[in-house]
Amino acid sequence: MRRTVIGLFALMSASGAVVACTDKTDDPVIPATSTAAKPLHPAIGALFVDGAHYCTASVVHSPRGDELVTAAHCIHDGEGGGYLTGVTFAPGFHDGIAPYGYWQVGDETVAQGWMDTSDPNLDVGFATARQAGSPEPIESVTGANQLGANGPFARPVTVAGYPDGVDEVATCQVQTQQQDEHQMRLDCPGFATGTSGSPLVADPAPDTKLGTVVGVVGGYEAGGYTDDVSYASYFDDQITALYQKATATP
Repeated sequence: MRRTVIGLFALMSASGAVVACTDKTDDPVIPATSTAAKPLHPAIGALFVDGAHYCTASVVHSPRGDELVTAAHCIHDGEGGGYLTGVTFAPGFHDGIAPYGYWQVGDETVAQGWMDTSDPNLDVGFATARQAGSPEPIESVTGANQLGANGPFARPVTVAGYPDGVDEVATCQVQTQQQDEHQMRLDCPGFATGTSGSPLVADPAPDTKLGTVVGVVGGYEAGGYTDDVSYASYFDDQITALYQKATATP
């Protein structure tokens, strides 16, 4: 399992112009916002519900500049369930502080196949992140990765996410492998519960660490049953269509 169990929910544990969460805690109190220490990955952050960290998400480029991508199981319980409520996002979270503050997560969008059958090949979700009183979209604050689809299964990526009980982002540079027709595998040690939704970023820039997100931890085995092997649903035309639905201007 890669998403923390919250309350009554038992949670499971990996591209338009498109260029192309696993969890355990003792319900910590959300720490205060701070502007100290610029994080290495400002567009990647921790997801919280009722003060408890449970998944990872990241900012993906969109027309409105307010879109997140994560695992579907981080925002919707799948077959027989519904969308989670009261979720907040702390981009660049580290050392117990949220350098860019906390952003309310809403407008969640997952595929119908995930809602109907918890299809692991559709374990990808999108949502907006907005901050009360802030006129700036999150993308202008943190930057954003582009979304990539229909790329090669095997490619070098950087993966970053938040294991439960750790205040800093865990990172891994790895060559992805094809697990099956719709899944990628990545062998990265230390990606424990809390890392569901961690983005797989191809071609990150040396300075900003931003690139093209080609997957998120989730999918097969809910992202992986061990801390050393993770999976991600392949970003194909279905994920592109989901992104377009999520980011369509009202």
